[in-house]
Amino acid sequence: MIYRHHIAPPRAFTQFSHDLIRHPRLSSDAVRLLTWQLSLPDGAREPLSRTAERARIGACAFTRAKRQLKEEGFVHERRVQGPGGHWVTQQLVSNVPLSAADAAKILARMPVHTPSTSAPPQVAPSPRIPAAGAPTPRPTDGHPRKDPGEDTSHRPAEPEPEPEPKPESEPQPDSAPHAAEIPEAARALVTALPRLSPDLRRIPRGMYDELARLVSRWLAAGHAPTDIRTHILRGLPDDGTPVHRPGGLLRYLLRDVPPSPTPSGTAPAAARPSSRLAALRECEGDHVQATLFRPVAEETLCRACSRHRLPCP
Repeated sequence: MIYRHHIAPPRAFTQFSHDLIRHPRLSSDAVRLLTWQLSLPDGAREPLSRTAERARIGACAFTRAKRQLKEEGFVHERRVQGPGGHWVTQQLVSNVPLSAADAAKILARMPVHTPSTSAPPQVAPSPRIPAAGAPTPRPTDGHPRKDPGEDTSHRPAEPEPEPEPKPESEPQPDSAPHAAEIPEAARALVTALPRLSPDLRRIPRGMYDELARLVSRWLAAGHAPTDIRTHILRGLPDDGTPVHRPGGLLRYLLRDVPPSPTPSGTAPAAARPSSRLAALRECEGDHVQATLFRPVAEETLCRACSRHRLPCP
């Protein structure tokens, strides 16, 4: 159960209707804004926006509360032009709903308060200094008697000669590669990149041609599509860092083309010895390290081994 205890305030109070406080279509902000305005003194000219600031009502809540009060007839506004050309917004707040016609009659009896009834200094005309000499009519036709370029140091620029048209048979070089020059294998590989990793799902469509040209350079250098995909996966962050610009990351990873690796199963070709080393032969004698000598005939021992080896009895 709930109990209520009322103590009448001795001063500074305002009477409100229960229909206003319990209005079913007014929010709490709208009721607070209206009751705050009605509790102000008669001579107060505080606008609704200032009341909302003092009542701690936010901008969105104030806009919604003001719209509800205007729809229910508790607030009316109009724009009028006062003395001096100033436009003023008049706001009428009432404790009972008013129609537009009743509000217009009440506002018509209200004085228009403007910041200043006199014109601002920039609007007031300033004293003009008369020009020297007698007024002359403006020339409406005719041509100058001489070239105006003779009286100025900045002569007009001479028109550049038009280039001679090239013969139709001469082919025009293309400054940019066409999209048709991109291999289909490169396009297919770039199209499948979003399925390679979740970090590559938001590649801009406008970068597909640029990435396909970079991939085509890798393919032309002898790299397989598997090598390209492995290189891209190694370049992705592995610490959970999100990739905000996957297109720029792919451009950076595919910009430099490394040399093509040696195909698996084939050994690199042995370097061919020079003509000087080809004429030498390894000695078959007892040496700590291999010793080369230049044979005269078909001997297999160097001169030192041949000198120390004794002949057979």
